[in-house]
Amino acid sequence: MQYDTLIRGSALRLGNGQHKIVCPICSPNRKKKRERTLSLKVEGGVIAYNCWHCQESGAVNVEEKFIYKRESAMASVAKKNWQELSSETIQWLNKRGISEETAKKANIKSGKHYISSIGSETECVVFPYILEGKQYAAKIRSLSDKGFSCDGAPASFFNVDTVELNDDLIICEGEMDALSFMEAGYTSVVSVPNGAVMKVVDGRLDPQEDTKFRFLWEAKKKIDRADRIIIATDNDGAGQAMAEEIARRIGKDRCWKVEFPEGCKDANDVLVKKGKRWLSDTVKNCKAWPVAGLYDAEHFYEQLDEIYEKGMGRGAPTGYMGVDELYSVVEGQMTVVTGHPSSGKSEFVDQIMVNLAESHDWKFAICSFENEPRLHIAKLISKYLKKPFFDGVTPRLSREELEHGKGFIQEHFTFLYQNDGSMATIDDIITRLKVAVMRHGVRGAVIDPYNYIDRDNRDISETDWISDMLTKLRVFAQSHGIHLWFVAHPTKMMRGTDGKVPPPKGYDISGSAAWFAKADCGMTVHRPDPINSNLSEVHIWKCRFSWVGKQGVADVYYNVPSASYSEAGADDGFPEVPVIETRYNKSEVPF
Repeated sequence: MQYDTLIRGSALRLGNGQHKIVCPICSPNRKKKRERTLSLKVEGGVIAYNCWHCQESGAVNVEEKFIYKRESAMASVAKKNWQELSSETIQWLNKRGISEETAKKANIKSGKHYISSIGSETECVVFPYILEGKQYAAKIRSLSDKGFSCDGAPASFFNVDTVELNDDLIICEGEMDALSFMEAGYTSVVSVPNGAVMKVVDGRLDPQEDTKFRFLWEAKKKIDRADRIIIATDNDGAGQAMAEEIARRIGKDRCWKVEFPEGCKDANDVLVKKGKRWLSDTVKNCKAWPVAGLYDAEHFYEQLDEIYEKGMGRGAPTGYMGVDELYSVVEGQMTVVTGHPSSGKSEFVDQIMVNLAESHDWKFAICSFENEPRLHIAKLISKYLKKPFFDGVTPRLSREELEHGKGFIQEHFTFLYQNDGSMATIDDIITRLKVAVMRHGVRGAVIDPYNYIDRDNRDISETDWISDMLTKLRVFAQSHGIHLWFVAHPTKMMRGTDGKVPPPKGYDISGSAAWFAKADCGMTVHRPDPINSNLSEVHIWKCRFSWVGKQGVADVYYNVPSASYSEAGADDGFPEVPVIETRYNKSEVPF
């Protein structure tokens, strides 16, 4: 469990005794994100924990054996018994366009509550958070001043229990917006539990805010059954960044977007200023999320102005200056990766993912058919810590470093593992990747290698099947905003007149020319002298867009003890290790 892993990692760093730390469950959803509400007691190898805010508690030991875990706040009942609607609350709601009937449908309550920003107990409107028939939390707002508080820790959609299946689902940013759409006649309306994201960089969600989207996974069954997902967040930058992330996780092909009239920032603003009919029309006139199709030129003018002012920029860096001059990682694109057997193509893709996880907090899904998960994780930890996992020429990582590495992998990597002996179809893989995007917010994925995927349609040629498969993957990457690396082996190549086997390119991959045509970027990892040198060449043979990169070759060095890469010529701190003694015998060289 990710929560227990984080608890264990914190306890190991702090040592025996009693400690207070930030709770990894409820802190991302609170204004006081750095408040230390989680108590730890580390004694005799046992770690007991309890959060006074969300009531998450339990115990684990340093050897990862699960001892016990009490039900979290999501399954508990809120502390207070709130009153039915008071006349003051009804009057306050009426001023904001919400009738008593609508408020009762949403189980809105009243009550007196202490509001710290006001400094006294005052009359409040209460928005209960109910999941599967149980009220587990509530958000509280004072009537006299704009003061807020919580009873418990809201972590699911507001009003999700009343959502009707097989209907459009409207997602708002706040409870009053949800009530406004209900007032306009819509029944399947929810709002996110803690408003818009706090960190927006260049109009996009900061990856560190990923943990705020647990509510999507909690409502997955209802989201899956909805006819359309209509997103109606606020018109400001934070609201639009949240809308983009929700659409990315659900799938932009299923999402529609509400546009509020000029001068109205949210749904309640429209209701108060223009009335029910106008608000209803915003839903009727909602537009399909721009994934593919025909649009007026004006639709793109805002984006046009942005690149005029800022330029196209680049994608995320790989972590190697030489490679970054040729290639960058862009969400919504697909890179086809090839190379001769044992050339390090899979290792280099793993290294890029580790670098992005460390530097940009990206999360990844790995579908690797040739790597057993435990060994794959060992290599990823070695790449992250730049230390060997096993005993060898150089000292291996310590037990404490292993625990730290496990926490890093748990936080950033998810594995698609086919452990029943069957071959996966491309539709199976895409289905599981969609779950990884919604549940974990992954921004990158790797499928490695192509030849393990079951060809589920024998009625068409292999060439056409590969082309269709690559089209599906590229559309998936675009609609969900992830970068997809797809590893494919080349055909067997002959040695040149110089006695060396040349690096393969897109047209050298077996099965179809579509490997070149459908790729946004094409990469080859090649070892020109695998017997005597660990120098690797990274060939970029295609970049669909010039702002992403360009064709060329960059050198990197493979560090055998840690299975990691470094800049060519950089001092990595490891002794020289003859390749022939550590990687394979001369007779095992693949060409």
